[in-house]
Amino acid sequence: MSASNDPNSQPEGNAAKDPEDWVTGDEQMTGAQASYLKTLSEEAGEKFDDSLTKAEASKRIDELQHETGRGIDH
Repeated sequence: MSASNDPNSQPEGNAAKDPEDWVTGDEQMTGAQASYLKTLSEEAGEKFDDSLTKAEASKRIDELQHETGRGIDH
């Protein structure tokens, strides 16, 4: 396998994909997402929605990170 075909040689990988393009984006959010989203929601004074999909949770996490300043490199 050449380096250009090796997924480990490409630092952006799936993490850089838009959540709308995730194959599993419509599945229930992961436990890690739920835990972090609950923390962010509490810090932002907003209601935690436990019914989000993986893709929805990812977008909400991004929104709340910007709102709270948590998890963002300055």
